[in-house]
Amino acid sequence: MKRVFTAAIAALLFAAAPVYAAEIAGVKFDDSAALGGKTLVLNGVGLRSILFFKAYVAGLYVPEKSSAPAALFAQKGPRRISLKMLMELSSERMTKAFIEGIEKNHSEAQLAAMKPQIEQLSATMAAIGTANKGDTVDLDLVDGATRISLNGQAKGQPIPGDDFFVAVMRIYVGEHPADRDLKEGLLGG
Repeated sequence: MKRVFTAAIAALLFAAAPVYAAEIAGVKFDDSAALGGKTLVLNGVGLRSILFFKAYVAGLYVPEKSSAPAALFAQKGPRRISLKMLMELSSERMTKAFIEGIEKNHSEAQLAAMKPQIEQLSATMAAIGTANKGDTVDLDLVDGATRISLNGQAKGQPIPGDDFFVAVMRIYVGEHPADRDLKEGLLGG
């Protein structure tokens, strides 16, 4: 009887424990995320290094896994890029990196069309301030707008346009990614 009871308790504890799909640099990512009334799957995770420093670990959540960037860009509905900080990064440094990443992956005409959204991104990042080690910055596509949060707290106003979220995705998995190893990891490699 005691063995049955112990086995039952162990089964309950196991069932209640979160399920992690990936761990990198000591950071764990859940195998799924609920967003906008949908369940997203973890496509992949990767480490972003700046010089010799580990800056953050990123996870990409999408409706359907794919190793092809074009397929990820074409997906509809909610998506998430989750950045888990491994070092302190100022809003200025993060904003500069976002804008440079967008610029590397888009033409002058595309950038001109996105100018209001890029300005709104800059304002939102300023509202975040410094992201400290252990913080999580989520960039979520919900209801046709990019929403940015720090540790689950919304920052700034939603940035309109599915196309803008795709522009942000290109920073990580586009033709000219911020980090090739990070891109490989986010594509499930």
